[in-house]
Formats: sequence, C-alpha cells, structure tokens
Amino acid sequence: MSGLRSCLLTLFALVAALPVSAHPAPFSYLDLNLSGSVVEGRLVAHVIDVAHDLGVDPPEKLLDSAEARREARRIFDLLARRLALAADGAPLPIEWTAIEALPDRQAVRLAFRFPPSTAGALTLSCDLFPYDPNHTTFLNIYENGSLQYQGVYDRGHRSYEYFRGTRQGRLALVGRFVQAGVHHIAIGPDHILFLIGLLLLGGSLLQLAKIVTAFTLAHSVTLSLAALNVFAPPARVIEPAIALSIIYVGADNLLMTKDGRDVRAWIAFGFGLVHGFGFANVLRALDLPRRALGWSLVSFNLGVEIGQLVIVVLVSWILVAIRSRSRTLAQRVVVFGSMLVMTAGAYWFVERVFFSALSGTSR
Repeated sequence: MSGLRSCLLTLFALVAALPVSAHPAPFSYLDLNLSGSVVEGRLVAHVIDVAHDLGVDPPEKLLDSAEARREARRIFDLLARRLALAADGAPLPIEWTAIEALPDRQAVRLAFRFPPSTAGALTLSCDLFPYDPNHTTFLNIYENGSLQYQGVYDRGHRSYEYFRGTRQGRLALVGRFVQAGVHHIAIGPDHILFLIGLLLLGGSLLQLAKIVTAFTLAHSVTLSLAALNVFAPPARVIEPAIALSIIYVGADNLLMTKDGRDVRAWIAFGFGLVHGFGFANVLRALDLPRRALGWSLVSFNLGVEIGQLVIVVLVSWILVAIRSRSRTLAQRVVVFGSMLVMTAGAYWFVERVFFSALSGTSR
C-alpha cells in the first residue's frame, strides 16, 4: 500500500476515535478473518447510513439493542447485496450470524461468515451505501490472527484481491501476475513495435538471442527498481522516452542497411531500461501484495517474457519465410517496416508530450 493511503488510514482511525458529532463522517469498518478454512468477519456501519436505506426514522432507534434485532433481517438483506466474496473466482454466499448495537459509536456491528474455503485468491467487493458518493469503508484482512492487508473502499475502489500466505495462495498469485505480464505485452503496441523494429533486420539465432537477452536483462533491472520504490521516474518522462526508443530503432535499421553495423543488442539493453520503468507503472497499478512482492515481480516478468517470446518466434518465422522467397522483397520489408516503426513512434511521442500533458494524464 502506498504511503499516502497508509497516512489516510491512520488519520481516519484517529477521527473514528473522537466523539461523534452532529455531522458524523461517512465511514464503515470491515474486518475479514481467515484461519485455516474458516472465513468470517465483522462489519461496523453508522446508523445514519443504515437508517437512510431502510427508511428508519429517527436513525437513533437502531441504537436500541431490541430494535436492532427486530430490524436485523432487513439489515442483513440490504447489506448482503452490497458485500460479496469470491474464492478463486467462485462466489461464496454470505451468512449473517449476529447484530449488535454500539451506542458509543453511533453504529451497529454485524457478524458474518462464508462457507469454509482454502482458495488461494479471495476477491472482496464492497459498495455498502451508494447513496452517499463520499462514503468510505476501511478494510482489514487478518490471517491466523495477524493483520496482513489494509484497503480503502471508495468511489475509485470497489474490489480488492487478497492472496493467502499458503501454497494455494502463492500458486494463485503466480498465475495472476504471469497472466498480467502476458496481457500487458499483448495490449502494448509500443512494446510490440519496439521488438518488431529490433527483429526486422533478422540475423543468426545467436544474434537474435543476444538482442532478446539484452532487452530482458535491462527491463528486469528497472522493473524491479521501480516496483521496489528504489528509483521510479514519473510516467510523463518514461512514456515519451519509450516512444523515442521506437523512433531510434527504426532509424538505426535504415542506417545499418548502409554501413552494416549491428548494435541492436546495445539498443535493446539501453532502451530496455526505459521500457522496464514502463512495465513497472503497470505493475504498481495492480496493487502489489507487499508480503509476496518477490513472487509478484518474478511472475509478472515471466509473463512479459512469455509474451515477448511468442512475438519473437512469430515475427522471426514470418521474416525468414519472406527472405527465403525474395531477397528484394525482404529488403523492402526492412525499409518500409522501419519507416512505419518511426512514424508510429513519432505519433506516440507527440501525443504523450503534448496531448497527454494537456489532459494531465499519461498512458
């Protein structure tokens, strides 16, 4: 979790400890407890929010234990539609087990449980009181009595994924981040075009292996540095630099056809450092599990490599087929392909420097 989010959690926890004012803060508190196959939890919700959605007036009626129990079924039915847990993607039905009035907190506390599960990946979705766009729910996940995860549900976050500290959890995490790495390469035309630009001139198996290895080593280093928050340049710098790398590789191809120099491995390494920072921007957006950071990094990088390997094999096979049929056609493919690479890189550079800057966003 980011430092900013940790600060917010601390601030809101302090606010919650203060006496309730006439205008209470719109907070709820959700604890999920995991122990073996047992999955249970507690939810603390302010009576004003609950009463609003149930039409109870005045809300303070729910602070009476007897009244809270009378309204228990309606409260359970209301919140069951707004709190959901999926184990390895399969929804689990919620069972409410108790309700308790908390007059000192102007709230009610509900206990619940889910069917026993040892699934490695748990996805907890929460949108308790959508009538209030400012409503915030603070999530704590405990495993075997130890706090392992904290999250904040708000307008921008409705779901969190948690990987257990078990063998099943590690396997689920590896699968999740390998898939994310492959997906990022598949939907990243800039990375794909950079690789294609490096491969256009072809070469021996050893030459291609050097190029791919150099790119892999370079982006693995910077991906790790950025994901670990050792050094992470801003996206507004990295994204235009990635576009420049695409322009450069296309230009180098055209120059190499004249003087015969092959420095593609060095280009792959140099600009691979830049692309690694781009990968890290995506990886950070996936809300990395801090206690399994190493597994996340390795798995995501493995997914990237799998995606790269597919591209390298496919493009190399097509280029070899073209060269075997016509040397002239192969030369034209190099020239026009390199020009296309440069044009796309130039377009992305202008878009990311000027238009992304105007919108205040980056890819």
